[in-house]
Amino acid sequence: MKIQQVLGVCFAAFASLSAGAVLRAEPLEKRATSTSTSASASTTSAVADGSCKNTALTRGCWSNGYSIDTDFDQKFPSTGNTVTYSLEITNTTCNPDGHGSRLCLLFNGQYPGPTIHATWGDNVVVNVKNSMQDNGTSVHWHGVRQYHTPGQDGVNGVSECPLAPGDTKTYSFQATQFGTSWYHSHYSAQYGDGVSGAIIFDGPASANYDIDIGPYPITDWYYQTAAQVNSLALQNLPGLPPSANNVLINGTNKNAKGGGSYNQVTLQSGKKYRLRLINTSADNYFRVSIDNHTMLVMTTDFVPIKPFAASTLLIGIGQRFDVVINANQTAGNYWFRANPASDCDSQNDFYGRAVWSYSTVTVGTPTSPAWSESSTCLQSQLADPYWYQPFPSGTFSMAAKDLDLTETDAQVIPGGDTVTVWALGNSTMNVDYEKPTLQYVMDGNTSYAAEMVIIPTTSEGNWNYWLIQQASDAPAVPHPIHLHGHDFYILGSGSGMYSSSVSLNYATAIRRDTASVPASGWLAISFSSNNPGAWLMHCHIAWHASGGLAVQFLEAPSQITLPSTSAFEATCKNWNKYYETAYWRKDDSGI
Repeated sequence: MKIQQVLGVCFAAFASLSAGAVLRAEPLEKRATSTSTSASASTTSAVADGSCKNTALTRGCWSNGYSIDTDFDQKFPSTGNTVTYSLEITNTTCNPDGHGSRLCLLFNGQYPGPTIHATWGDNVVVNVKNSMQDNGTSVHWHGVRQYHTPGQDGVNGVSECPLAPGDTKTYSFQATQFGTSWYHSHYSAQYGDGVSGAIIFDGPASANYDIDIGPYPITDWYYQTAAQVNSLALQNLPGLPPSANNVLINGTNKNAKGGGSYNQVTLQSGKKYRLRLINTSADNYFRVSIDNHTMLVMTTDFVPIKPFAASTLLIGIGQRFDVVINANQTAGNYWFRANPASDCDSQNDFYGRAVWSYSTVTVGTPTSPAWSESSTCLQSQLADPYWYQPFPSGTFSMAAKDLDLTETDAQVIPGGDTVTVWALGNSTMNVDYEKPTLQYVMDGNTSYAAEMVIIPTTSEGNWNYWLIQQASDAPAVPHPIHLHGHDFYILGSGSGMYSSSVSLNYATAIRRDTASVPASGWLAISFSSNNPGAWLMHCHIAWHASGGLAVQFLEAPSQITLPSTSAFEATCKNWNKYYETAYWRKDDSGI
């Protein structure tokens, strides 16, 4: 299957929260430094057990001195336990919504792929085998910090060579965070064909709940392959890419003609449920809600927050929200809704639905009314972080560096095609599969090719400030920006051109690993140099990443913990041997 050239328009889709009334309640754990007016947590008249174990009534507790108060960037446990998974990627077919079978690329023959489940502090080992005939691949563990393991990040051309057909690779890293994420291919637009699955790292939580429903991935779905859509997106520039055909919720949905089936969830009255929402789309933002039920939001990406209540959530591509649903409504059937956010330029021919039913009623088609929805793609500022790392305030205008986001002129790529590409910081990324960034570091070679778009970070312990500004001549679309190896503080965002007169938020800055640059707007972020490695930052719209909308930060190269030389070189040797006679050639950015 050809990985077509795609050059699109993308850069950080900053997830907007359309919140309902804010619920106020007694905090789960009092914090002396808390100044939030929207903080809340589950309330209960029960008394927490004396040893403060992690139970339905004391989710903020953990073990051995670790709790929800522990900022995992500063401290994390080491359990000594290892969890091991095996994933095999194959060419196959699937039919998730009853429309008809299409070519799919799947982990272990299933969609979504198997959930990687570990406990905070565990070592995670994943053995990956590429059984596809005509595709390379690499597997990225989205949002996982990869502390001291940058060679396990799974980005071909940056942390490794691609995995050739028939080859295997063992990824090994520690779960230094807790919460919810996902893994996916980082080989062009490949993950749009189904190459993804969920990640759960068990740990404490900032709100109480009885039952963990588990991951709930939501994605756009195309009846054409990702390569075909990628190519069509290129042909339509500077316009929008083709519309998706459907929305899948936990891997299924009915289609526009009535075939297929809804995902179903059963609730017990009086119970509180943890739901792990993940947007695994190639191109769509979604507004998510459950009729008649508010969501107590307690985590954004991997980062715990001071919980707040919302009737709907806007979820950008790559973003995650952990929420608590209280089954306290009249027993019945209710719609779970995932509507494409047209105000974020998301295009879809259908909408996502699932049926949530109370255990005492017969499952049937809901008649529940929907919550009203916001019509703005800008993010709300309700999500105050549960912990705060002090950093220099008021220095943004002096210390910030600019990354202008724009669409560039047509360029000729290897193979002779002429394409239009995206640029970040006036540069378009085009990685070299045969010579990843970490190979340069291993060799002590600092003669980086310009198309690698290497940006050095500040020295260890200092803060990096970046202004991502959409140029005035760029198409007016939002872009979901994802940073590898770190989460970052969002100091502000807005429409139009940034001005130094804008008041930025240093006191309660939102912290996450994926955020949006508004259409024709700007995003101001900051992150600390505390994790040596080569780290990608890119738009998570698949077509835009394919079109080169990315940069990479090289952090403290002399301090990088490098991967095993023998394993690294073996993967590259196998790739190079395969690529000598490969039918399909690299024809996009490669990421």
